[in-house]
Amino acid sequence: MAQVVARLDDALVAAVDQLVTEGIFESRSDAVRQALEFVVDTERRKRIGEAIIEGYRRIPETQEELAWADAATIAMIEEEPW
Repeated sequence: MAQVVARLDDALVAAVDQLVTEGIFESRSDAVRQALEFVVDTERRKRIGEAIIEGYRRIPETQEELAWADAATIAMIEEEPW
C-alpha cells in the first residue's frame, strides 16, 4: 500500500483525532482513506450520471418507450397489497 503525505490544518487534524477517539475511525489513516474513497466514488458516480444524461440528450426516449414505462409503473403499483 502506498503512503501519501499531506499537510492539514491543525483544526482539521483535531477534528479527525476526535473522531478517532470516539471510535468512528480506527486511526487518522483510516479516516483519510475513507474520506478519499468517498470522494473518488462520488466523482465516479457523478461522471456515470453525466454520461447517462448525455446519452438521453443524444438519443431521447420515444413516446412509445415512455408510455411503456408509465404502464409498467402503474401495473406494479396496482399489484401492491396496500
